[in-house]
Amino acid sequence: MTTTFSCFNLLLGVSAGGVVGIAIGMIVVGVAIGLLSYRFVARRMVGSVKQECDRIREEGREDAKSYLKEAKIEAKEEQQRLRSEFEKESKERRAEISRTEQRLIQREDFLSKKENAIDRKSDIIDEKKKQLEDKEKKLDSIEEELNNAHSRMLEELEKVAQMTQAEAKDILLNELIEDVKRDAAVQVKEIEQKAKDEADKKAKDIVGMAIQRCAADHASEFAVSVVELPSEDMKGRLIGRVGRNIRAIENATGVDLIIDDTPDVVTLSGFDPVRREIARITIERLVSDGRIHPARIEETVEKVKKEIGAKIKEAGENAAFDANVYGLHPEIIKLLGRLNYRTSYGQNVLKHSLEVSYLAGMMASELGADVKIAKRAGLLHDIGKAVDHEVEGTHISIGVEIAKKFKENQAVIHAIEAHHNDVEPKTIEAVIVQAADAISGARPGARRESLENYVKRLEKLENVANSFDGVEQSFAIQAGREIRVMVKPEKVDDKATTFLARDIAKKIEAELEYPGQIKVNVIREMRHVEYAK
Repeated sequence: MTTTFSCFNLLLGVSAGGVVGIAIGMIVVGVAIGLLSYRFVARRMVGSVKQECDRIREEGREDAKSYLKEAKIEAKEEQQRLRSEFEKESKERRAEISRTEQRLIQREDFLSKKENAIDRKSDIIDEKKKQLEDKEKKLDSIEEELNNAHSRMLEELEKVAQMTQAEAKDILLNELIEDVKRDAAVQVKEIEQKAKDEADKKAKDIVGMAIQRCAADHASEFAVSVVELPSEDMKGRLIGRVGRNIRAIENATGVDLIIDDTPDVVTLSGFDPVRREIARITIERLVSDGRIHPARIEETVEKVKKEIGAKIKEAGENAAFDANVYGLHPEIIKLLGRLNYRTSYGQNVLKHSLEVSYLAGMMASELGADVKIAKRAGLLHDIGKAVDHEVEGTHISIGVEIAKKFKENQAVIHAIEAHHNDVEPKTIEAVIVQAADAISGARPGARRESLENYVKRLEKLENVANSFDGVEQSFAIQAGREIRVMVKPEKVDDKATTFLARDIAKKIEAELEYPGQIKVNVIREMRHVEYAK
């Protein structure tokens, strides 16, 4: 402490020039010391860097050796794997080649045996051919002998009968013609007598039907009809022993007969109003008569069908008269009458046709067109709907074919063909019929979509069944939940009915859309009728 103080005093005592010299000396000494320290530190850092580089280089060599060793091991493993796969594939190829060679050897053996068999068969065929040629020669000689014998026999017969072969043939033909004429005369007489016997009865039926008919037109738009019974006991009689009566009614009419707990009534279910009407009248007559058995049922159904046929004809005649259309073919009259039992979207087709005829006539009169052609085409424009469930094609194409068949006017045929724009209308009458059809169908309350779709679905169901060979007729019943198929017994045997039912069911599943399930009921019945004379 004393020394430091002394130095300080000494420094204070030094002059200013001495202080500057001392400062410069100290700076020089500090720089020298700093240079020496930097060199020392730099040497130490260089040494450590060299050591670190040597260490990193050594680690790199070790890692490289390790990586090289692992790569060699992986290469050996990959080589071993490839060798195994190659050996396996080679083994499989050798096995496949061996199997192929074996098959080729077997095929060559088979072909060799086949060639030998063919050679043997060829020899046998040649031998049989030779035998047949020998037999043909013998037959030719025998035929020649027979011809000669026949000629000699004819010559002998001509000598004995003293007439030629042509004269004998004429005599036989004349006798045969006389016999046929006699048989035909007997049959004609029997037919005439039968017609006379039935004439009074038919006349009475016609008069009775004329009295019962009324002027109002009606076509039911429901799928069921109700028949009232005098008592509950009548239900049992309608069912019959083991259900034979109800089956006979359903088979003959194609309508499902529903007998439930509802008192004193039975329900008829079926989409076709003609069949339902036939069934209704049949049951009413059976109940009134009291005799209910299968033979009586079939007889009554046939009679009712004839009556309904007469009603259909009358409806067609009335429609033609009301529309003031004359000169229609009788078959077209019948088809018009059938339209009375046909609906389109809930609209009665016969009434719709009359309405179109009226509208077309009025428009044609106002426009100066041919009124007769317009009214005739309007009445017949939907004639194809009378049979569209029985004939393939649209109601337009069917109607055109019907009109052509019965030689209708070409202008009428064109109007029928163009009323739904299937072809371009070329006459003013065709355009008028098209407009009248649209007006009749579009007026409020004219049509209902649901009923038409329902009826078409049932018709498609029947068409599917009728498309099979051997089917005589089919009836969609139970609101489309059952299809009853009647087959021709001479074409479809009992065993084939099982396969037919399965095929119809599969086709229905493939082509139709329907809720729930549809029962396919195939019925085969064989009848033999003879008359004792």
